[in-house]
Amino acid sequence: MNVAIEDLHVGYAGRDVVSGVRLIAAAGETAGLVGPNGSGKSTVLRTVYRHLRPTAGRVLLAGTDLRTLTPHQTARRVAALPQERGSDFELTVHEVVAMGRTPYQRAFAGADRADREAVAGALAAVGLAGHGGRRFAALSGGERQRALLARAFAQDPDVLVLDEPTNHLDVRHQVELLALLRARRRTTLISLHDLNAAASLCDRLHVLHAGRVVASGPPREVLTPRLLAEVFGVRAAVTDHPLTGEVLIAYDHREVLPAADG
Repeated sequence: MNVAIEDLHVGYAGRDVVSGVRLIAAAGETAGLVGPNGSGKSTVLRTVYRHLRPTAGRVLLAGTDLRTLTPHQTARRVAALPQERGSDFELTVHEVVAMGRTPYQRAFAGADRADREAVAGALAAVGLAGHGGRRFAALSGGERQRALLARAFAQDPDVLVLDEPTNHLDVRHQVELLALLRARRRTTLISLHDLNAAASLCDRLHVLHAGRVVASGPPREVLTPRLLAEVFGVRAAVTDHPLTGEVLIAYDHREVLPAADG
């Protein structure tokens, strides 16, 4: 399922935080949103999983305006892993992952065979098979992220929306999480601070600055030294990764450049 965001405006306290954003994620594509803090990445993603209502513009899922869908219909199409965490800490891992099946269950009905199989498959996919009885609160940071990703997988959505899923993870767990996303291909919108991770994972990048998209395209075309200087205020060389051949950004940590004004 493809996602298209058209002329999106979102405001807080009478001012636009996001202005005229247009971006796409083709069916089966991983589209990354990158940009400095406060550039509007999370705000855009929150409109896709309906945490925020835009003041203008629209979000289309396979050509259907998101506003015409009920919350129940949206939940069957879109699964989100937001930065904000819910009150899952008193639950077991199995109970957390099983929450992803809620859009498919009738009121007051228990889990059926399809639900149980979906939860078991999601736990296996993230390497947590056999850990369903553990308390979610007892998991490490990396395990919690995997459990929450399993919840999204169990939801069996057409579209995944992930807001900084590698935050607070060590290098191994970051690599592990990104590998899981590569292996489970589906239409994905993801925001990442780590530009090298974004370049490695994403088919397409959308660079936001001051609430607007200032560049879009494949990572190799978008992540140029000039853009890194103007948007992120860093001096960097863009080269090939010696192990993978993908885009690699080498930063000059001795010099900070003035970022472009919003």
